[in-house]
Amino acid sequence: MDEPISIPKNARIFVAGRHGLVGSAIVSLLEREGYGELLTPSRAQLDLRDQAAVDRWFARYRPQYVFLAAGTVGGILANQQRPAEFIYDNLMIHATVVHAAHLYGVDKLLYLGSSCIYPRDCPQPIAESSLLSGPLEPTNEPYAIAKIAGIRLCQAYRRQYGCRFICAMPTNLYGPNDNFDLEEAHVLPALIRKFHQAKVDGRREVAIWGTGRPRRELMHVDDLARCCLFLMRHYDATEHINVGTGEDLSIHQLADLVRRIVYPQARLVFDPSKPDGTPRKCLDVRRLTALGWRPQIDLESGIRQTYDWFLSHHPAARGKPVGASRTA
Repeated sequence: MDEPISIPKNARIFVAGRHGLVGSAIVSLLEREGYGELLTPSRAQLDLRDQAAVDRWFARYRPQYVFLAAGTVGGILANQQRPAEFIYDNLMIHATVVHAAHLYGVDKLLYLGSSCIYPRDCPQPIAESSLLSGPLEPTNEPYAIAKIAGIRLCQAYRRQYGCRFICAMPTNLYGPNDNFDLEEAHVLPALIRKFHQAKVDGRREVAIWGTGRPRRELMHVDDLARCCLFLMRHYDATEHINVGTGEDLSIHQLADLVRRIVYPQARLVFDPSKPDGTPRKCLDVRRLTALGWRPQIDLESGIRQTYDWFLSHHPAARGKPVGASRTA
């Protein structure tokens, strides 16, 4: 384990992407931990794609630690419909924040990528060394390329300038503040929304994209938030590190689990005309567990908690219209 660092409770901490799934979980954790100088500008206050604006903001607020969790995100459909946005927004956001962090002497930065950086057909579970070892999954290639560029960006600044920039690649995430828009959502929030809507409408059949055979690993976002703070304190290596549970299940199994929690009377109907995406994505997390970190929230408990949050907070659960997703 790397020599741990102590982050003072009065440190100025910038959480980029504060209103997204990951950023909101990190902010909540930091608040519970007693950190009182959190910098969380909204997109209206700071467009992270604008280098000049980001530089001015860094010059004014001088953050000491940065959690770079901002980005334009979405599921298969969103990636297919808006590939230009997915590559442009994410390339720009990563570049502006990393460059400003260098210019204004940030003590340490944690960049969050995605497990989609790995080749479509690489060996399972996926080790960090599999990066750039084969072709990417076509349905999310622009997003994946932007995330890979973010890793190499952090590594280049680390090598050339000695910046303490580290990179973590989380598996598929879910939890409170997720995006439940059916045209934008990832698989788990989309399933929750579909089963809930079928229950409200009294429909017994729920259509699921694809064959149900692909396998996915899922981790609760609160576990990721805890891991991010752990890595900020304990990890300081050039190579990116996988963050996940090391366990996966098929989309069919996942859909059935959501069915049992949300609407047990429903019947699954799979649509093989829709894309499956990557056949399997399960991360090799041995480097992370060797540092002494493991997730705490099991999948069934996490889905129940997420559905409770959806019922209490999401407009769709109260019959209100829901707008499209936004940049985190």
